[in-house]
Order: sequence, then C-alpha cells, then structure tokens
Amino acid sequence: MEKRLLTLGLLAAMLLPAGLLGAQEYHYTEASCLTLTGKVFPDTPNPYHRLDTVRYKGFTDTEQRLLQNAAGIAVAFRTDATSLQIRTEYGYKSYSLNSNGFMARGYDLYIRRDGQWLWAASGVSADKNADKPLTLIANMEPGPKECLLYLPGFSEVRSVGIGVEDGATVEPLPNPFRHRIAVFGSSFTQGAACSKSGMAYPSILARETGLGFLSLGVSGRCKLQDYFAAALAEAPDVDAFLFDTFSNPSLQEIEERLFPFIEAMQKAHPGKPLIFQQTIYRERRNFDRKTAKFEADRQALAARLMKEACKKYDDVYYVTVTNATSPEHYTSVDGTHPGDYGYTLWAHSIKKPVLKILRRYGIK
Repeated sequence: MEKRLLTLGLLAAMLLPAGLLGAQEYHYTEASCLTLTGKVFPDTPNPYHRLDTVRYKGFTDTEQRLLQNAAGIAVAFRTDATSLQIRTEYGYKSYSLNSNGFMARGYDLYIRRDGQWLWAASGVSADKNADKPLTLIANMEPGPKECLLYLPGFSEVRSVGIGVEDGATVEPLPNPFRHRIAVFGSSFTQGAACSKSGMAYPSILARETGLGFLSLGVSGRCKLQDYFAAALAEAPDVDAFLFDTFSNPSLQEIEERLFPFIEAMQKAHPGKPLIFQQTIYRERRNFDRKTAKFEADRQALAARLMKEACKKYDDVYYVTVTNATSPEHYTSVDGTHPGDYGYTLWAHSIKKPVLKILRRYGIK
C-alpha cells in the first residue's frame, strides 16, 4: 500500500506545473549597470541608444530612428551562472526583410575560452512570448565565465535584464577592448543581413584584435553629411576613425562633401588617423548593367578623390582591399549585403592594413 501511494505521489508530482515544484528562480541585473562596449558616444539618455539626437541636430526622422538602434553595443560581464535569461523592454521591434530575428531583435552571446571569444548562443523571443524571459543558454558548467552579449542590431531597447539563477552572481567585466576606434558607415557597418547581431565587421574586428571598434552604422544614411561630421567632431576620447562612407552617397554627394567632411574631422581631431574604405563589390552587379556601371563609377570616383586627399591631408588613409565576396560568389544575401561569411571576409581583408596604420599611432 505504501509503495502504491509513493508511486501515485511521484506521478502526481510529474504532472504538476513546474512552478509548483519550485522551478528555478532568476534574479535580473540591468545590462547598463554592467559594462557597455561598442558605443562611440558613451553618454546617452537611453544607454542603449548610440547617439543623443536631441543634443545633436540635423538628423531626419529615419536617421534618428536608426541611431536609436542598439547595433554594435555589447554587454561585458562575468558570471558563475549555469544558465542565462534575457528580459527585454523594446521601444520598437524591426522586422527587416534581409535580417532575421536574431539580428534585428535578438541577442548574440560569446564566452571567452583560452583567450578567444567563442560563440555560445543566439536567441530571440517569438512575439507570442514577448512578455516572457528568453532562456538564452542553459546547462553550462558551473564556475566563472567572461561573457560578451551583443544587443539587437535593428531595434530600439529601453531595458535589458540579464537573469541568472538564484545563488549565481553577475558583475561588470572590465572593458575587454583597448583604445577607441570609431567606425562610421552604412548598413554594412550596422550589420544588415547578418544572421546574428555580433557578426557585423566592426564586432568581428574587435573580438579578433582586442581593439575597441565602435560601430556607428546608419543604414542607407551614411552620406558624408555635415551634421554627422559635427556630431563626430565631439566624439569623446576617440583614438582613430574608420569610415565606410562610399557605400551610400551619390557621385555628386561624394564630389561635393568628401573634402569638407575630412577638413571638419581634422579640425576637431588633429593628428588622429582617418581611415577610409573602398566600398565592397555588390553581387547585384553581376548581371544588372545599370547597377554595375553606377557602382564602378562610384568606386572610381572615390579612388580618384582619395588619392588626392591622401596627398593633400596628413593622417588620411585609403584602404582599397575591402572584400566581402568569395571566389564562388556565394556570400551575398540580397545582392547588396553579404551574410556572415562575407562580413568575415570583409573584416579579414582590412585587418592587416588597418592594424598597420593604427600601429603608427601607438594603437595596438
């Protein structure tokens, strides 16, 4: 009789909701109370915005919205937890056509092992579960872990809670990246079409080099505007600038704006290296003759003007090896943006020449 009652009791326990059995409880730490990396402008009213568009003027509504995205921002922390949950309050969510949920609305986690950042997990909540915490990873070994969590690349977030199980700790990790290198650019720099939010080329460069490449990608809107130059002129404690500024503007905009943009940056940051990149080959050129001509003309104009600029101005450089295309031409997602493989090729193509320039200025 006792054995029968015990069996029935165990069966009943198995059928009870997990919460009634004392399911794992989590406590949450706001991500902004830990270490935020990847921001050109560290001090913004919303810590997950990349620029204060109230303080800096001139931006269109679209540009303001893009600058509210958390692209390139990562949270560095140390924890001994065996699982992590994320609780998000969104300002708005993006449903981009060429970027999946992990990139546009989700999270990308890396954990340091043997001195390298190793991918650990990516995740995003389905809309039907938006009010529930996202279990990003579970079943990890106990013990201290150094974590780097990238925030959503094309959405606005107002609050990000990092949850660890009761008894576990979470604390700020000292900034794992040396120096501050501002990267101003297009949707490429923001990471459009990446499969997850940590795969834009500035983030890849940061993880592989240990240098702080700070993303200010503004999808479709990086056109050498004077108001962007005015904001970047006040970028604090920046050691160098890397520009992807020839991917969006028209030929006329490049012709008219390039030299004034350089001069504004040099006046504000004398002696700092200004490294411009050639825009990548877009696979749309393969058969679209109109696109092929425009892209070729834009690359040729940028090359001609940058050759002149490098002679005219000190501390100005042009990196022409930018590459996001494999020999098989398998890297494109939509004819314009590469996927993860293409962004990895891009980062690797510029890493050596960019690091060589930076070393001249003691940035290593």
